[in-house]
Formats: sequence, C-alpha cells, structure tokens
Amino acid sequence: MAQKAVFYHAGCPVCVDAEQRLAHALDPASYTVEIVHLGNDRGRIAEAEAAGVKSVPALVLDGLPYHINFGASLADVKGAG
Repeated sequence: MAQKAVFYHAGCPVCVDAEQRLAHALDPASYTVEIVHLGNDRGRIAEAEAAGVKSVPALVLDGLPYHINFGASLADVKGAG
C-alpha cells in the first residue's frame, strides 16, 4: 500500500521545477503524491505549517518535512494574496 506524500508549493519557478523533477519522480508504488499549490489553496497554509513546512517548495514524507531549494518562506506566502 502506498504512503501519502504531500508536495507544497506556491507556483514560483523554483517550485514548479521541483514539482516536475522531484515530486513526479517518486515511485507511485511507494507514494501517492498530492500536489498543493498554496497560492491557489490558501486554506491549506495552516496544514502546511502544522506539518513543519517553513518554506516552499517542500515535500512532506511520512510526516516529516523536507525543504527543497528555496522559493519563498511560508510567511511570504501568507502575506501574498
């Protein structure tokens, strides 16, 4: 049974590149990947914070956040809009 992975991003070029290169590279037999665009789905920012996400792009695997490169801080994402 595949585990859930959540990829949070804000649509910036760094985020989109990480999504294309990393999130889609995960083995679908091991992980079901949900892509969350925080710029479009602002209601999920609190969820990302609760998962330990500090900046995007970030991938949460098995409840642990992994920050990839640096596109924007979550504070910047919350302030945008």
